Amino acid sequence: MANQPRHYLIRGGLRADREQFIAGMDLPPPLIPPVDAHARLRGPYTAGSMITRRITEATLSSHPRLALRHDIEIRALAPELRGTIPILREALAETVPPDQRTRIHPRLRTRRLAHGLTDFLRDYLTELDAGPRALVIENLQHADPSDRELVAILLRRLDASLLTVIACASDAGPAGSLSTGSLSAVSGPADAARLLADALSRYAVWVRVPRRRAGDARQRRAAPPRSRDVYVLAARYVTGDGVSDEPALLDAYARLSKSERASLHDARADELERAAIASAQLGAIPYHRERGRDPAGAGVRALRAAAGHCFAAGFHDAVVSLAARGRVLADPGRDPDNWWRFTSLTAGSLAALGRGREAEALYDAARAASIDPAVHRTAAYETAMLYARHHSPADLDPARARPWINEATAFAGTLPDAAERAFQLAFTSNGRALIEMRQGCTARALELVDSGVDLLERELPPGSHPLDRCALLANRARLLALAGRLDDALACHDALVALDPTYGEYHFERGNLLHLRGRDDDALAAYAQAERLSLPFPELHYNRADLLAARGEQSAALAELGRVLELDPDFLDAYVNRGGILAGRGDTAAAWADVNAGLVIDPGNPYLLSILGQLEAARGQVAAARAAFDRAIAASPGLAAAWANRAALQLEAGDPEAAVADLNRALEQGEDSALLFNRAIAHRAAGRLHDATADAERALTLRPGDQETLALLSELANQR
Repeated sequence: MANQPRHYLIRGGLRADREQFIAGMDLPPPLIPPVDAHARLRGPYTAGSMITRRITEATLSSHPRLALRHDIEIRALAPELRGTIPILREALAETVPPDQRTRIHPRLRTRRLAHGLTDFLRDYLTELDAGPRALVIENLQHADPSDRELVAILLRRLDASLLTVIACASDAGPAGSLSTGSLSAVSGPADAARLLADALSRYAVWVRVPRRRAGDARQRRAAPPRSRDVYVLAARYVTGDGVSDEPALLDAYARLSKSERASLHDARADELERAAIASAQLGAIPYHRERGRDPAGAGVRALRAAAGHCFAAGFHDAVVSLAARGRVLADPGRDPDNWWRFTSLTAGSLAALGRGREAEALYDAARAASIDPAVHRTAAYETAMLYARHHSPADLDPARARPWINEATAFAGTLPDAAERAFQLAFTSNGRALIEMRQGCTARALELVDSGVDLLERELPPGSHPLDRCALLANRARLLALAGRLDDALACHDALVALDPTYGEYHFERGNLLHLRGRDDDALAAYAQAERLSLPFPELHYNRADLLAARGEQSAALAELGRVLELDPDFLDAYVNRGGILAGRGDTAAAWADVNAGLVIDPGNPYLLSILGQLEAARGQVAAARAAFDRAIAASPGLAAAWANRAALQLEAGDPEAAVADLNRALEQGEDSALLFNRAIAHRAAGRLHDATADAERALTLRPGDQETLALLSELANQR
């Protein structure tokens, strides 16, 4: 164990100190040159984009099919490569004009991208088959949350014997941003900082590096550099995009006048724009334009373009940062259009991140600052959606959403242009339908969605606003499914797949409906399409595992559940289902591991407690098994498995009456041939042969030809 490969966190000192320390380490050959994660360089995925570019370039020449399997990740993380790789999985949202991209990516979009890049790296390293590699990632203390999340997933999922990750950070940056922590008590999606802290504490060796050249500062004070030298050093700092921690460069930059600094920043921004590096528009270019001669003009334009791109890409943390900087520069009185754009983008991303109260405060600020009807209409609609969808569960309140959606509808009805009025009314009808659905009025919600669809068809040109038509149709499918009209819902999803054939979510939902209709072969085909067209997400594999387990394909189900937990190690139901299958197959060691892991997440989970009871019983710990079943029944009195398992204990302990009582409770949850068979055994042990025969006969009708039940009936006949 002492020589087992590990990942590393190299912390402290200046970057040069860390580089010197790493040079003396015994590491595998580098995968690529060290990458800098400082968000000032390329914004979200500054490190991820460099890794993606390098691996894609290498893969296109050696394993092109591997690169093609990850075209979504490549386009998202390294937009400058868009023209170099064929686009195989481009959903409708990527093809419509930017002002019509109303499909908002969820908060977990970045996690899915990180898993996709991790798969890409793993497969590349495996196919390379050239031994382990090392990857140095610098300046994590200044990384965007997307890169922190990526590094956390790399640390957890990639064994250090395949890729040794050397994460580097100074002691500067947000306080506690790389401190250790645990996610065991965290509910809901953990943020990137906590994910990274947890991954570093679990998978990395921590090394602190001292700072070098303690006397440099005294020497600089004793002999100030000449003005020309100051300018040269400051220019080096700016052309390095302001990420250097070299004291001489920082000191020189501070010595320049504001005008001199602005000139350097403008020159660097001009250089980057000429180079046409797409990702620089998300980091370095806005940074320089903010500090150039025209922050309220060129700076605002650069920030607006970056924030808009990040919003469309689902990089919501970056949007919050960029747009907040834009709101500082764009005064609501002098520049209301840009101020509102930054405000609405920030609020939209805050809502997607689950920070609804902050989003609502921004909409309140917009209402206070503006008399523009469009601002009030949008703010009213989005506030309604906060109370109907985005607020925390404790703050969701459809009744409070209703007056806001009514206000948005009233504003929409006053629009002078007929087509725009029809579109906005259909849009607000969709929102009103959600509120009705939240209040249990499914029929009314369906009427509203249908009216929105009819309005678009009647008033707008054919094919216009395709994403919004898809949104209405998807909501109609959801409502039809809630109403039990599964065939009609499936027809809607067939239409959605025809409209947007490369959007994996539609194939996934279609697969779920097919499974509910008992068309499992078609469901598996739909899930396969969803997997091919989508970034990795655990729910797909969980649903496929559930289907496979029901068909008796346990090995395949276990593989799918393993993938679920690879993507989300806190997916509680995957531990329940995998633990249950493993226990049933007699793989007790693996079952124990899953039960214990699940109980860390939810110590009172009745399903896990029921499996725990089975495992304790299997090793002869009757008292512990009984205690586990008792806890499971107390937590969930309707859990038939816990009653049935406790009944087996009662029978083995020589108490058939108690066993029958427990099996009676289990059968209250639904008739089942196995439970009837077991109750027949208990009745026989209690001497009630007539009742035993009745249960066995009923079990046989549910499972005709079952040899074990036929044998029991024969024995009962001989005993009478």
